[in-house]
Amino acid sequence: MEPITRRQALALGAWSALGIAVGGVGLSSTGLPWAATGVGRGPALREPAAVRSAGGVLRTELVAASEEVELAGRRARVLAYSGAVPATTWRVRPGDRIEVRLVNRLAVPTNLHTHGLSVSPSGSSDNPFLSIAPGEAFDYAFDLPEDHPPGVFWYHPHRHGSVADQVFAGMFGAIVVEDDDVPEARERVLVISDTTLTPAGAVAPAGAMQRMLGREGELLLVNGQLRPQITARPGERERWRVVNACTSRYLRLALPGQQLHLLGTDSGHEPAPREIEEALLAPGNRIDLLVTMRAGSSELRTLGHDRLSAMAGMMAGAADVSGPGVLADVRVEGASAATGAAPAVPSRPADADLRGREPDARRAISFSMSMGMGMGPAGGMGPGGMGSFGFDGRAFDEARIDQRVAADAVEEWTISNPTPMDHPFHLHVWPMQVVEADGAAVADVRWRDVVHVPAQGRVVVRIAFTRFSGVTVYHCHILDHEDAGMMATVERAGG
Repeated sequence: MEPITRRQALALGAWSALGIAVGGVGLSSTGLPWAATGVGRGPALREPAAVRSAGGVLRTELVAASEEVELAGRRARVLAYSGAVPATTWRVRPGDRIEVRLVNRLAVPTNLHTHGLSVSPSGSSDNPFLSIAPGEAFDYAFDLPEDHPPGVFWYHPHRHGSVADQVFAGMFGAIVVEDDDVPEARERVLVISDTTLTPAGAVAPAGAMQRMLGREGELLLVNGQLRPQITARPGERERWRVVNACTSRYLRLALPGQQLHLLGTDSGHEPAPREIEEALLAPGNRIDLLVTMRAGSSELRTLGHDRLSAMAGMMAGAADVSGPGVLADVRVEGASAATGAAPAVPSRPADADLRGREPDARRAISFSMSMGMGMGPAGGMGPGGMGSFGFDGRAFDEARIDQRVAADAVEEWTISNPTPMDHPFHLHVWPMQVVEADGAAVADVRWRDVVHVPAQGRVVVRIAFTRFSGVTVYHCHILDHEDAGMMATVERAGG
């Protein structure tokens, strides 16, 4: 760990005062009157509706609107796509085209981001600078390359300044880029989110303190349900596509008593199914799991992850941040479904490894965050407010190009985090190969589009800018931080 500078020490003093205040506000409290009352009393797990491509094209419509839906077992007024939380799952294959008409019936602008898909950042594709005004509609078209990696991805709004509000209120859905199915495995999509509802059933607004740390909801949901029930027979195999759609919460997932094999994370794939006990998902991360069911009852849990560093330990008065909780109950009973040795999981080509090539360029990028205890406009954040967020000492400016990269370049980026909290680093369009983490070289081939960068730590990644010219963004995927300015632009030259 690097030594603490005088400036950091002064900042931590401010964080201490903030922590005491946040402790009074509460970030992840539980015990609402409509919370689940015990094991076995939640509803059966409900899968999101799905739409599949046909003839190489998936066509769908999303209507963004304020809706009354069932959420956490009660009626709630949320923001949703076409009246569902989560929205419809899109199922496509490499080489497909996704055509989406986005109709905005909100009172504020919005847009659409296909998180993790390697598609063009320009025009009507995954363009983060588009703004769809209230009452307008826009036709998006996303063309997946023929060699697009399979996996689980997701979509959500990306209109700068309102991303956290819209995602926290319910605007998100999963995308599955399909491969050869795992033989004899039932597939489930599990979209994990959190939110807070007022007693009247409205989505609670976040205060300045919650935006500073990154808001976490009082309700921890799976497919919009509070502690649902998953039932299976002994010996059954299930493929779980899991999305962390929380605005700020880290999830450290575990399912004690069941056998878990990791097939992939984000767009990266394991060379062979790897048995695991737990998996850490930063906001925006996804995992592809193979679950072999064993008789008995168990709980799908998040074990908790403290995303505040030891340097911020003086914030002991704060409520739990990304604390532990139960997501779902799993009951495995009845006659065994096993009929002999399980069929092998189809093999995939090995993921590319960029470590054998000398990078064309190296860059150093640093999260930056400063404390200013004076209130900004309307008690907001940003320069002069409760705090300022950015990269390399600068807040986001859409008109400024922060990084210019050459066509077909392979670059090495060192991403440093000198702040007193963890930040997840997300780059649009181009996935990142993690080559160094926690101060040590990474032995395996590890591809991510959201990379966990711990407080006072750094991560080194390599990126192949092999296709798609245009301008897009990288940002912190604690969405309140992104909205506050912790985002920057990258332009890939044509060619």
